[in-house]
Amino acid sequence: MSDQNLTQADLKEKKDNFMRFLMGYKFALSKINTTLDILKQEFQYIHDYNPIENVSSRIKSPDSIMKKAQKKGCDLNILSIKDQIRDIAGLRITCSFESDIYEIRDLLVNRKDIVIIEEKDYIKAPKGNGYRSLHLIISVPIYMSDREEHVFVEVQIRTIAMDFWASLEHKIYYKYHKEIPERIRIELSEAATVANQLDLKMEALHTEMNEIKASISADEDLEELQLENERFHLPFPFLNSLFNERLNSDNN
Repeated sequence: MSDQNLTQADLKEKKDNFMRFLMGYKFALSKINTTLDILKQEFQYIHDYNPIENVSSRIKSPDSIMKKAQKKGCDLNILSIKDQIRDIAGLRITCSFESDIYEIRDLLVNRKDIVIIEEKDYIKAPKGNGYRSLHLIISVPIYMSDREEHVFVEVQIRTIAMDFWASLEHKIYYKYHKEIPERIRIELSEAATVANQLDLKMEALHTEMNEIKASISADEDLEELQLENERFHLPFPFLNSLFNERLNSDNN
């Protein structure tokens, strides 16, 4: 049946199928966002430090998907698009320090339900313009009412300084499709170097401060727990029995 002979019912069926296709990416992003939210809370409560500053996500519009498919020479059908366009769902994680990037990366890819498909490290090997970030393509399982699917998601992990540079670089070039003047290219590259130096300096200060904190015995109330806005009394005999239970477990 040619496109010219499609009925209203045919078009509605195609639209519904495409909506179901996009919903898979929405569910995949929701799943990863939930995982990251749990990690953030665990870090905050257990380690008193949260390495994740911000998480944002997006799904490409149908127009963007079509343009990318045409650019890649991809057939305009759902199976081809799903296989060849792997950044329909995108998620960006902004971290405090460069070391946080690799910790978050390891926490994600070590999960049994997440498979890393591709990794590009633009931190260890920056792009020619100075761009730095860690890019991952991961596969995430989602469970629909009638089947299980594995969906590709692009994950970008970068520091605040890397994100600052990339965002402003994008604004500077926005809607400019001509050759970029060499002087501007050089200055943007130099600005990326300065941003990287700032990352290194701030992480060094962070590490030094943590060592100072660790050397000072904190006056911590061991018989109190705080979870969100609630405080709980933790009886010392109960806490001591938990410690003894761990010792017995280790000995066994």
